[in-house]
Amino acid sequence: MTAAPLRPLSRGWLLASCVPVLLVLGMAVSVPAAPSGSPQDGTASGSSGSEMAGMPGMAHPAGDPGAAGSTARGLAAEQDGHRLNLVTCGVPAGRPTAFRFTVTGPGGAPVTGFAVHQTKKLHFYAIRADLTGFQHLHPEMADDGTWTADLAALTPGAWRLYADFVPDTGPHAPELVLSRTVTVPGQDAPVPLPAPAGSTTVDGYTVELTARPMAGAHQLVASVSRDGRPVTDLQPYLDAYAHLSAFHEGDQALAHLHPSGTVDGDHGGPTLTFQALFAEPGDWRVFLQFRTAGQLHTAELTLHVD
Repeated sequence: MTAAPLRPLSRGWLLASCVPVLLVLGMAVSVPAAPSGSPQDGTASGSSGSEMAGMPGMAHPAGDPGAAGSTARGLAAEQDGHRLNLVTCGVPAGRPTAFRFTVTGPGGAPVTGFAVHQTKKLHFYAIRADLTGFQHLHPEMADDGTWTADLAALTPGAWRLYADFVPDTGPHAPELVLSRTVTVPGQDAPVPLPAPAGSTTVDGYTVELTARPMAGAHQLVASVSRDGRPVTDLQPYLDAYAHLSAFHEGDQALAHLHPSGTVDGDHGGPTLTFQALFAEPGDWRVFLQFRTAGQLHTAELTLHVD
């Protein structure tokens, strides 16, 4: 009996499936995802680095800092048995994307139990390799554990996507930050990192950093003013009067900070004191988010850490 010929698989089907396919002796065989700790860690599940390099919107090969085993905060795809898996195969340039992903647990199944962490069950960040295009989102999770983050339009280039969460496994569960890298297709035009500065202005508000931190745990003090007058009407945002995210130039290590103290009213400011923990020296791009009159402001500046 002669076997019926196999229909060829289109490139479009391969991209949609996110799983590479090999033709072995006339049979289609899917290639399983690499085991934890293999050279494929840090790439999209089930795809090799060589295939990723030429496919728009897919993760970078294992040589990038996202490979598992990296000691810098937020630069591994897997930690404590939890793994960030990308469901969305490609990210187009210039238009919003409903980006889907899952977090799998030690048993390999999608996690559906997350503790509330700074008023949200998961914080999602996007930053381009040149530390531009910062987005801080709070995605929604479906019953099957698939998260959807509504990404604003991304520009061409390499991006790192982070998931920050606390598994709902008990009162002492650790905060985990996992990340993967994707490439948005198109002409990449890197933007030079602005020089370190002690202050910046956004939406008419001036944010000034009055302490120069060092690698490790040190205090970082920020003050907010407008037209030369201290701002005292900061509104609570994520259970604090401000939120600070910082990314290290080069490897994109993440520092995620909240000011010391607790929210004790509807208005705060002008001074915000952070217990900063920067993993390594160098230049960090800082994004300080605060809310006034119901509007969220994001101040950006470069901070040098000794």
